[in-house]
Amino acid sequence: MTALTRPVPLAFGDLQGCRTQFQELLAKAAPSDDTPLWFAGDIINRGPESLATLRDLVSLGDRAITVLGNHDLHLLSVSAGIRRSKKGDTIDDILAAPDAPDLLEWVRHRPIAHFENNMLLVHAGVLPQWDAVLTMELAEDLQRALRAPTWKETLAGLYGNEPNCWRPNLKGIDRLRLTCTALTRMRFCNLDGEMDFSSSGGLDSAPPGYMPWFDLPERATSDVTVVFGHWAALGLMVRDNVIGLDSGCVWGHQLSAIRLASLPDDRTVTQVDCAACRTTGN
Repeated sequence: MTALTRPVPLAFGDLQGCRTQFQELLAKAAPSDDTPLWFAGDIINRGPESLATLRDLVSLGDRAITVLGNHDLHLLSVSAGIRRSKKGDTIDDILAAPDAPDLLEWVRHRPIAHFENNMLLVHAGVLPQWDAVLTMELAEDLQRALRAPTWKETLAGLYGNEPNCWRPNLKGIDRLRLTCTALTRMRFCNLDGEMDFSSSGGLDSAPPGYMPWFDLPERATSDVTVVFGHWAALGLMVRDNVIGLDSGCVWGHQLSAIRLASLPDDRTVTQVDCAACRTTGN
């Protein structure tokens, strides 16, 4: 099959271990066997079937493009002894699995961002100063560091909220931390691109002077379609050049997928109910 006739990707919001709903959504969307499947990160944790969900994605092979989310990085950090499990985590079954080393190795080698056919896939967001080229350069630097023998030292250095805005002269672990923070945790920032982490609510919960990262004027990625997850309180959001897919499955809402056709009018959304996957965690 040529690139011209290759099926367009089907992108999924945060699965967070809600395997039953993922399988239901996959059956309902009914993609062809050669359709690429994109996942916006946070594939595990808080839902009831984290281990089985992870194994499902591993079994998809190269068909699955899965970017890392903050919960996926948390799994790696707990496995490395960098962080402790939190109340509500559902990753113990992964850590105790006989194939845990192979599963964790697979997670560690997932990309931080993916760009293809003018579509940019990230978990959380993109700073307004970054275009797609710079975003991928920064993501690839972080990917290389997380795949290197010193990955545990890098991962331990990624936690923290500073620096909270982009400066081209950032170097070393500060540059990697800023990259990770933006791509896996960001929701709100101001006109200067300074990120705020005091709110995880909906659009009306922006702190004074801040706005959703995708509403920043002159955002450098406005010429591509950014596909992201992470923001359950936002819910499904589909615009011509930005698509938010975390519709809160693990909170008992919906799990969403979208066919990423090049023309916005050709994109189709499929959803399933997630009442059975409701969690009381954060």
